[in-house]
Amino acid sequence: MNWISNYVRPKINSLFSRREVPENLWTKCPECGTMLFHRELSDNLNVCTHCDHHMAISPRDRFTALFDGGVFLEVKVPEPLADPLHFRDQKKYPDRMKAAQKATGEKEAMLVAEGEVFRTPIIAVAQDFAFMGGSMGMYVGNAIVAAAERAVKLKRPLVLFAAAGGARMQEGILSLMQMPRSTVAIQLLKEAGLPYVVVLTHPTTGGVTASYAMLGDVQIAEPNALICFAGPRVIEQTIREKLPEGFQRAEYLLDHGMLDRVTHRKAMKDELVTILRMLMRQTPAIRGELPVPADAPAR
Repeated sequence: MNWISNYVRPKINSLFSRREVPENLWTKCPECGTMLFHRELSDNLNVCTHCDHHMAISPRDRFTALFDGGVFLEVKVPEPLADPLHFRDQKKYPDRMKAAQKATGEKEAMLVAEGEVFRTPIIAVAQDFAFMGGSMGMYVGNAIVAAAERAVKLKRPLVLFAAAGGARMQEGILSLMQMPRSTVAIQLLKEAGLPYVVVLTHPTTGGVTASYAMLGDVQIAEPNALICFAGPRVIEQTIREKLPEGFQRAEYLLDHGMLDRVTHRKAMKDELVTILRMLMRQTPAIRGELPVPADAPAR
């Protein structure tokens, strides 16, 4: 045994070697390439501080920024059948679900919550694109129905943050059936005279765009969000023509009458509460950092 090479040298190397930096401390902006420190990015609601590009944000983080004091109560969503078609491609459907749950820490692609925004009680729903592309399956349909029923019961407006690649192919026709189901759920709100406001985030595509994501009383979008049924590349290949610059982006849709507003994420809270209170015929909300209500439920 060589004492110098087996003990002394590794000991010296461990003392003077460069420490490894955890991979999750920095995020590269996909738009401008700037490296952003994770705390700075989180404080800016996942918006690039250099080019203002709106990156994906999880429903839980979005709700923490939206609700007063970051306090909200999750609304229970009925559990659908786990694998109704026994679908398998390169992996079994349950295995894909477990991988998505492990990666995101969430049960499914949609989160439903209730709480207050500047003391305005609302029901909010948000899709998580990180969970299998935010795909619309039976759980998503159940979540929208549960949110609408809860809103009607409590007489609160409903706000939906959409982010999806479309229907979930692993559930086949059962996934497509969530389009009419969600449409009926939204109709319940309209019959009750309650506002339904949609915030379209990047990207919102496919069957989601063809159903509940475009049925809002007011349609808002985050800057430069891709909003479409079929993507621009598919359309270009079909018609064999070059599409206009910015086609199917939020600003393009606003100019062509498909949206009501394009709002920065940091201004979204103020925008939503103003619109909701107008639609509910209520007085303007009191702005500022409000204390958490004494009877507020724990998250």
